[in-house]
Amino acid sequence: MTANLRSNLPAGSPRWATRRAQWHALGLTDDDLTKPKVAVVNSSSGLAPCFSHLDPIAAAVKESIGAAGGVAFEIRTVAPTDFIMSAGGSGGYVLSSRDLLANDIEAVVEGAQLDGMVCLASCDKTTPGQLMAAARLDVPTLIVPCGYQSCGVLDSGERVDIEEVFLQAGHLRSGGITVEGLCDLSSRAITGPGVCTGMGTANSMHIVAEALGMTLPGAAPVRANSAAMWKAVRASGTAVVEAVLAGRRPRTILTSDAFANAVLAVLAVSGSINTVKHLQAIAREADTGVDVYGLFEQHADTVRPLTAVRPNGEDSIEEFEDAGGALAVLAQLGAALAGGAGTVTGETMARRVAGAVVRDDRVIRPLSDPRGSRATIVVVRGSLAPSSAIVKLSVTEERPPAFQGTARVFGDAPAAVAAIEDGVLRPGDVLVLRGLGPVGTPGMGMASQTVFALDGAGLTEQVAVVTDGQLSGLVNKGIVVGEVSPEGALPGPLGVVTDGDPISIDLDTRRVDLLVDDAELARRHRERAAHRLPGERSGWLSQYARSVEPLPRGATLRGPASPRP
Repeated sequence: MTANLRSNLPAGSPRWATRRAQWHALGLTDDDLTKPKVAVVNSSSGLAPCFSHLDPIAAAVKESIGAAGGVAFEIRTVAPTDFIMSAGGSGGYVLSSRDLLANDIEAVVEGAQLDGMVCLASCDKTTPGQLMAAARLDVPTLIVPCGYQSCGVLDSGERVDIEEVFLQAGHLRSGGITVEGLCDLSSRAITGPGVCTGMGTANSMHIVAEALGMTLPGAAPVRANSAAMWKAVRASGTAVVEAVLAGRRPRTILTSDAFANAVLAVLAVSGSINTVKHLQAIAREADTGVDVYGLFEQHADTVRPLTAVRPNGEDSIEEFEDAGGALAVLAQLGAALAGGAGTVTGETMARRVAGAVVRDDRVIRPLSDPRGSRATIVVVRGSLAPSSAIVKLSVTEERPPAFQGTARVFGDAPAAVAAIEDGVLRPGDVLVLRGLGPVGTPGMGMASQTVFALDGAGLTEQVAVVTDGQLSGLVNKGIVVGEVSPEGALPGPLGVVTDGDPISIDLDTRRVDLLVDDAELARRHRERAAHRLPGERSGWLSQYARSVEPLPRGATLRGPASPRP
């Protein structure tokens, strides 16, 4: 039954003999050594509640694999968490750890020639890193979303979660909240393990994994440690062993149809801005040739938000799960869904969604009756972002479709926040925050605190933001043009913007333009090119900066980056 497994080395060979010795020492029998050998990929960590519950889950997955006739090997990876690991390296360790995680998996699964993987999906970067590794290695893989955390309530009975803590911290300097009040919020915001509540990057990526066909049906979103989560955990062993024996490899599932379905799902749930680059990175690793940015542009004209989960609206993630979750969203997409796309369980997506139940069509609307009037992830281009940039909008809040103002340029987030708090920024300004891209930071810095500082100063609708930095999936305040490419550290228009330059943002035409004449821009580019390159640094972030591709190609690590200016 298992003779063709790649993990079964020729009997009597030196590698077979030494491998047998190692595994016999772990208690495995000769019969075990012929079974499907499956990695249980665990990013357990004591740093954050996102990962604090994963060890018992890993143990249950291993038991499930054994019961299904396989042998499980638990492996560990780096555990990226935005709120903790963004403190160092100007935030650069967060996105870059996605790729480090994918490499962690490759080193063990490919080195040991294991036959499959069950990946425990938790915080923002673990799910895309796991999917990237699955696409790269092309071994049968099941993603198990491990759930979102519970949150608390204030004395008023109002819900409080990590998003509210993040937002209110930007109001401290303006007097909108006291330190004591902020401490009260933060003490109550998280009441259990799991990822952030709300439609941030973590829950968005769990939904993406399901839309791609890489989870069990109905797997996302899910309350951490709930009966529904444990049901999926117990079913994981049978699913992955069957996938191994049937040869259901990720590249047969991660097709152009699958990526189209994932894009539709993100648009329908008004998911995180970060899903765009993560999906593009997964597509790159799968060698599909899919242009994810182009898919978002294409489908933004036809797919409106069907849900309004916090911070996009007032519905909670619990209400969304109870209404049917990702599977119900996919069902509500109707004929727009590519039903022929495959899944890890072998059924087509059409067959899978045929069993979906929409329990509350107020929370998850049909495609014909959306919650919002326009797409909330808007890919923009123009003379200031010739490759791409992204604007994230709210489902329920109306924003002006256009903004024109004068640039105020900053090279790092603390300087921008200080200028906001000191009253330097004025209505009509465009805050240009550069140097936060994958090469410039390196690793990509976080621009969210700048956006929240504007909100705290009451300037959200009066000052636009243009940045090459990344934004938390919980951010959709004001007009914020994020992830501008080419980034400011590479040759391109963002790097030569100066104070006082006029900038135009038009969401109807999906453009962001630097209104400076060509001759002046050419002069600035020549002047900038004459500057001496900075010295190289050592360490992981330096290696990342030398290898990372531009954001429109997913910021994957494929080769030397363009020279730094």
